[in-house]
Amino acid sequence: MAKSRTLGKSGSKTRPTLKTRHPAGFLASTGRTAEIYRVIGDVIWSTPGQSSVDSLPLGNGNLAANVWTEPNGDIVLYLAKNDAWDHLGRLIKLGRIRLRLTPALTADGGAFEQKLSLADASVVITSGGTSVRLWIDAHWPRLVIEVNRATPGDISASLDPWRTSPREIGAKEAHAACGLEGGQVELTARPDHIVPGEPAAVIWYQRNETSVWPLTLDQQGLGELKARSTDPLLHRTFGGCLTGTGFKKAGESTLVSGPATSAVLTVTVHAAQTDTVALWLAQIRAATASSSAGSPAELWHDHQHWWREFWSRSYIRPEARAPDWNQAATIAEQSAWQRYLVACCGRGLYPVKFNGGLFTADWGLKDEAFDADYRRWGGGYWWQNTRLIYWALLANGDYELVRPLFRMYRDMLPLAEHRTQQWYGHGGAFFPETLYFWGTHLPSNYGWDRAGKAPRDIENQYIRYYWNSGLELVALLLETFDHTTDTALLDEELLPIARAVMNFCALHYANDAGGKLRFAPAQALETWWQAENPMPEVAALHFLLPRLLALPVSHLTPADRENWHALATRLPALPTGTVDGRKLLRSAEIHEAVPNNSENPELYAVFPYKLYGLGRPELEVAQWTFARRLFPDTGGWRQDAVHAALLGLTEPAAFYVSKNYNDRTGFPATFKGFWGPNYDWVPDFDHGSVSQLALQTMLVQTVGERILLFPAWPADRWNVTFKLHVTGQTVVEGELKDGQLVHLTVTPEARRKDIVVLLGPNRATLLS
Repeated sequence: MAKSRTLGKSGSKTRPTLKTRHPAGFLASTGRTAEIYRVIGDVIWSTPGQSSVDSLPLGNGNLAANVWTEPNGDIVLYLAKNDAWDHLGRLIKLGRIRLRLTPALTADGGAFEQKLSLADASVVITSGGTSVRLWIDAHWPRLVIEVNRATPGDISASLDPWRTSPREIGAKEAHAACGLEGGQVELTARPDHIVPGEPAAVIWYQRNETSVWPLTLDQQGLGELKARSTDPLLHRTFGGCLTGTGFKKAGESTLVSGPATSAVLTVTVHAAQTDTVALWLAQIRAATASSSAGSPAELWHDHQHWWREFWSRSYIRPEARAPDWNQAATIAEQSAWQRYLVACCGRGLYPVKFNGGLFTADWGLKDEAFDADYRRWGGGYWWQNTRLIYWALLANGDYELVRPLFRMYRDMLPLAEHRTQQWYGHGGAFFPETLYFWGTHLPSNYGWDRAGKAPRDIENQYIRYYWNSGLELVALLLETFDHTTDTALLDEELLPIARAVMNFCALHYANDAGGKLRFAPAQALETWWQAENPMPEVAALHFLLPRLLALPVSHLTPADRENWHALATRLPALPTGTVDGRKLLRSAEIHEAVPNNSENPELYAVFPYKLYGLGRPELEVAQWTFARRLFPDTGGWRQDAVHAALLGLTEPAAFYVSKNYNDRTGFPATFKGFWGPNYDWVPDFDHGSVSQLALQTMLVQTVGERILLFPAWPADRWNVTFKLHVTGQTVVEGELKDGQLVHLTVTPEARRKDIVVLLGPNRATLLS
């Protein structure tokens, strides 16, 4: 079950940090210092904005902000935190801060500039002789605002509340609490509370006095867990403390200075489950004092150092060999933006929300012009969407950003095992496609009307038997272990989850007449609801079992090897068929005639379960399957670009990546890195993640010990410099110029022998 946690400590300053477990020396420079620290993607605007539609992103992985200017010169920002879950299980904003300068920031008519600097994750706003720098400390849960003016002026900073009283969430807006609509829960947004009487600070908070957690357990036949678990929502309290040296209170929500040429303001934030508000207040006051322990210059230096290390790990910078309507330059920018956005949201206690992350805003979309707490699909996690963010992290070497996903599923494993035993009477565990972070189904998906239904009867047919998430989670864990060789990851997360998921498959499905597993009743993703032997499940076991059995013997038990060998002997063949006389992969051995969604389950044997692809057997079968797929498309969660790259299909891969990164039709945000809504919300993290993963896969793939370079790269069109991570703690840096590999560094050097450069004759040989 999910438990309340606190951030760890590291270093002599006992600074709260966000845990990372890179192998020693993994971030070391390989010598091309000038290249490593050059970051593409700065954004510079020359006019003020109007609203949060015009916001720019800041973040440290746990705390994030949308920052914008308004026509009157005010600087406004939304603050969001990775664990600010309200009583309805929604991930909502911490609050809104407004900075006002007198005379106004734009009053002198000087040149205006608002700049997002990716290299140090800061936003700097200048006008005439005034400069304001905003940044979220990479090591502390706090926002810093630095003001410098050529001539003295007044400065005010205030909490700018909009949640001032309880408010009923209407029928259309109820999608923000997806999973609770249509049921017995009163959908009410709660107000923030401003702490009165603070002499030199503005402190505010929101506190959950109720929780939907016990309802979800009772509804789903899991009520006995309440006595031995902790409600992860009840008494969760989150908010912030606004302070500034030399500032005084002007009312309960505002700080003001006298005329000054410089000032530093900070907002320290905190989220915790506490027995009382008083205890939470003591904690945030202590955190505010601790976060100011270092000098501003020292803290800024440490912040810059973290981001310098981050950007030094990896990069992809395509450049056009000829005029290409700026496509390559846009791809280089947006690749950097995607990585930045995930880093801004991904180092907290919970995984990145695919539907907006921490950057939801007042997007003003037709029929969805709700406040910044709104997001389609609510607070639950959808595996099909969330996974894409995390597959794209591995080649970047951003392994600490993967940790929250693994931790969340490991924490919900006891509930998943208990549910399996209660519902089906056997061991193992399955994870629903859609779930809360503590592991239960969303109530409306599960079904409010339980008359005549057993606990295991799921109402929503889109997810009724959609249990592929556990299998793909094991694949992602294995791939991460292959990259890092982290034995703590192996013992604490990979093996416990793998044992439970494999045990579920072995016990839940009976054998057919031939002694092979019969996956039925089953479904193939959301597209085929009535399936037998669906490709995702069958391909997963064919892919996973040999890799699990190849893990270090010292970490496996005799039962592991015995159980997995026994399961391997029961595997049915992959579902295949013929079209126009040629063999291809099928979505399932049997499924209904009319699809219910638009996925291509047959291509799960290419990704995420890499049984077919470049350098693997029967490449032409998979390529023919791709050519005859039922739903060819890109955008949002669609992964045709990734499949094309793995199959060595350069033109489709390049086309889809270019389309994703260059087409902004219907996207409301001014900042072009805020994709969406597509099928989800703004920013759409699926859209950027698929594009990022495809771009990486076009450049580098591993097949066994071989490292394939340029397997689907349009070398006749784009030059590229890159640095990417592959399995075996290996880093590959290279430069392709005019079709020639002019630079290659492989770390460790011993892996150079595994490099296969797929240019010219080498490519033709591998494809033949």
